[in-house]
Amino acid sequence: MSLFKVILILLAGTAAGFLNTVAGGGSLITMPTLIFLGLPSAIANGTNRIALMIQNIVAITNFRRKGFFDLKLSLMLSIPAILGAVIGSKIAVDLPDEIFNKILAIVMIGVLALILLKPQKKLTSNMENLSTKRQIAAMIAFFFVGIYGGFIQAGVGFIIIATLSVITGLSLVKINSLKVFIVALYMVSSLAVFIINGKVNWILGLTLAVGNGLGAWLGSNFAVAKGDKWIRIILVIAVLGMAAKLLGVFNF
Repeated sequence: MSLFKVILILLAGTAAGFLNTVAGGGSLITMPTLIFLGLPSAIANGTNRIALMIQNIVAITNFRRKGFFDLKLSLMLSIPAILGAVIGSKIAVDLPDEIFNKILAIVMIGVLALILLKPQKKLTSNMENLSTKRQIAAMIAFFFVGIYGGFIQAGVGFIIIATLSVITGLSLVKINSLKVFIVALYMVSSLAVFIINGKVNWILGLTLAVGNGLGAWLGSNFAVAKGDKWIRIILVIAVLGMAAKLLGVFNF
């Protein structure tokens, strides 16, 4: 692996880790970057999951330390999510690169809209409702969340936040603590599917993980409220450019 690739992967990972910490959507940067470096879409998808799994393990530790951790509910939602993730991962492994790239481009634009509009904040309610019916509804919903996460993963955090906000009314802090645990668990199963099918580049994946870790550290240790405007501007430009590339609008 050339020095250029190492630097590019570290920069992409750092940007992704930072974005995932302060807003979300980091995979919108790392997935296209891996594809642009020449990895087939399935391998880029599997490789990206190494860094994401490590990142979520770190996040789980932090939430546990702060006392925001509901093991029972997390496991309850993780089981259907894991089943869905296996299905989604198998679809991603077998899908031709050209089709996957076009789907990814459309998803990137959709997730970008979620980032900019922040519908999850409008959906959040102060009225928690964890009745049996609500829990069953959440389990069914998370089976489909798992399929999406296993298939593409990019932007799944926003989907989880919106889903739990509507169904349970939990606070964003509690939802985020559930999110990182559920994603970490189903990431293991989906990553296993990619590994079994030989769709992981370990060198790039571990290098990316270093960048993600650095970005997460930067994002959690610096106040970025004043920089939010610029983060969004950069994200919009980067995502639209990468989506245009994936759709074949132009080459670079």
